[in-house]
Amino acid sequence: MTNRYVYHQLHLQQMCLLAEKAIFWQDKSTLIVADLHLGKAAHFRKAGIPVPAQVHQTDLATLDGLLQSWPVRRLVILGDLFHSDWNSDWHAFAHWVSRWPQLQVVLVKGNHDRLPDALFKDLDVQVCPQWLVEPPFVFSHVPLAGGQPEPDLGPARPRPELPPDLYCLSGHLHPAVRFRGRGGQSVSLPCFYFGEKQGLLPAFGRFTGTAALRPRPSDAVFAILGQQVRQVV
Repeated sequence: MTNRYVYHQLHLQQMCLLAEKAIFWQDKSTLIVADLHLGKAAHFRKAGIPVPAQVHQTDLATLDGLLQSWPVRRLVILGDLFHSDWNSDWHAFAHWVSRWPQLQVVLVKGNHDRLPDALFKDLDVQVCPQWLVEPPFVFSHVPLAGGQPEPDLGPARPRPELPPDLYCLSGHLHPAVRFRGRGGQSVSLPCFYFGEKQGLLPAFGRFTGTAALRPRPSDAVFAILGQQVRQVV
């Protein structure tokens, strides 16, 4: 049997981990995704790098399928919705939003979200500049300081502290888990990564990379292999 989704309980909340690299928060009818990076293809084409325009259309079609399959009333995007400055890919997203008028869309801004808030307001998209607090969770783009896992984010940058008694769900890192074969070959698979106080979502967008993390025995890691979700730690 193919496990297209598995249930994982966080702070007594039922979270459904989907092979499409999204979480459905059942108790709140909320679909949670991170790092779509819409507009990245057009950004690369502008620089002379040939990237098919339909890569983002495929991501939006995947969202359509999830909204049709699950009783979603709200979509929470954990940052990096749009990759950079405005480009023609914005029209595709605006059209997509107009097709789901009953859907509440919330964006927690990421480091790549540089578009003016007024553009999102015109689409009736709620923008959270730093985080969204909804106990028992705090939703952020960048993992918060004081949580586990405590990833290396490169050069030291000030990060907000994790509020006490809340569990952080974030994106940004595009987490993956690496498997090594007997012959020395290795493969990295995108994953959901849950530490003691902090969890990471895989990048939803297809036109993104991954960063392999090293799980601890106390972590819970669910790898995504094609249309399957499997717990590996």
